[in-house]
Amino acid sequence: MAIIQKEAFNVEDIVERLRTKISSIGAGVTFTGYVRDFNSAKTDKKLTKLHIEHYPELTLKALIKIEKLAHEKWDILATEIIHRVGDLKPSEPIVGVVVLSEHRDEAFDACHFIIDYLKTEAPFWKKELTSKGNYWVEKKEEDERKTEEWRSKL
Repeated sequence: MAIIQKEAFNVEDIVERLRTKISSIGAGVTFTGYVRDFNSAKTDKKLTKLHIEHYPELTLKALIKIEKLAHEKWDILATEIIHRVGDLKPSEPIVGVVVLSEHRDEAFDACHFIIDYLKTEAPFWKKELTSKGNYWVEKKEEDERKTEEWRSKL
């Protein structure tokens, strides 16, 4: 399941909800990404807020496609991606990924894949509001490289 929302979330709540539906879980891997208090260029600009924009239908389709790819590649029981939009403050959760499977290796690999793919394949636009101006966040070469590595394994 993929969810896009403005409200904060707790991945443990997601895990508990999924666990009540699936009895054969042997492993659960979660990832929570938080808004950092510094800007992406790592300068002296202190981040006051992160603004995230998206096209709802397009973005949801991309998240669902990423989950589908993970299910095709790994033997996993359930996934959930949750991503926030709007204005977020430093230390607030921005993205969560939950992967449940019978075995840990599958869950770890699928979770790693999902978060790496999200960085380049999900259409979100981030603007950093800092103490010294506002800046749109550019894609990072490292994120692109990781996505390419996954593509070669799919």
